[in-house]
Amino acid sequence: MVGHLVGLQAQAVPDPPYLGLWSRLDGFRPEALTELIEGRKVVRVALQRGTIHLVTAEDCRTLRPLVQPVLDRALRSTYGKRLAGLDLAEVWARGRELVEREPRTFQQLGALLTPEFPGYDPAALAQAVRAGLALVQVPPRGLWGRSGPAAHTTAEHWLGQPLDPAPSLDAMVLRYLAAFGPATAADVQKWCGLTGFGPVLARLAPELVLFRDEQGRTLYDLPAAPRPDEDTPAPVRLLAPFDNLLLSHADRTRVLPEEYRPRVMTQNGIVLGALLLDGLVAGSWRIEGGTLRVRPFRPLLRAEAAAAEAEGARLLEFTGGERVVVGG
Repeated sequence: MVGHLVGLQAQAVPDPPYLGLWSRLDGFRPEALTELIEGRKVVRVALQRGTIHLVTAEDCRTLRPLVQPVLDRALRSTYGKRLAGLDLAEVWARGRELVEREPRTFQQLGALLTPEFPGYDPAALAQAVRAGLALVQVPPRGLWGRSGPAAHTTAEHWLGQPLDPAPSLDAMVLRYLAAFGPATAADVQKWCGLTGFGPVLARLAPELVLFRDEQGRTLYDLPAAPRPDEDTPAPVRLLAPFDNLLLSHADRTRVLPEEYRPRVMTQNGIVLGALLLDGLVAGSWRIEGGTLRVRPFRPLLRAEAAAAEAEGARLLEFTGGERVVVGG
């Protein structure tokens, strides 16, 4: 599932990836993902949109070079003035030596780099290394029920393999469509942060199926992708915070009604756990002091409330907790 989704957003630790898998896989247990992380089969690395994602080791090797322009752009816009006149290649080379000697936090990395590059802000130096190298966060960071500093080493060092020297943008787009199609070129761009997907999709169009949405936009999909009938029942679900379903399209109204968006996506960049009713966001949820509070955005039918409570009880079996409160 981690591979199918082309990773799960993992900026917040540790719960969202675990909860994202819980909501999708029957019988999922946290130990299954923890073993993959500790076994270096999946890693936490800056990828789509420049944010931390949990991806398979192979996807780290192929996707990280593809999204390099996203990280370059973010570095220029945020730290460009503080890094003016600096030879970034020297910073990257020295940064590689330091993090491959032992995993480092960005605070440690900045402090170690500052004496060698005097006059430059330590945080900016550390972020230059983050942008220029494929840095993975090493366990116990991000493990269920455990904690640890955000310490980094290079993907090449951690995985024992180089990054893909010739990754395929076309293959990445097809992977995206397999997980999130039908989708527009704007959707692909929103998902990964890169631009210029019109020509890519035009090149791939002969092997895809094309649709038009209500606004006349072209959507692309794989020929054999599942496209259930509109009357197919969609059971009540509790989406994880920062779930892929809410972050992988430019047009989020396909699952998140616009009037509810500010109640799920806060101004400080937090994406709350969401209640899905009939495939659409209709509420949010949080676990507060052992109580799972499900807050609907509209009055629920009796059957909907019962289903939300049952799904909440199932979630508490996974996370631990005392009770479910729907409403209020």
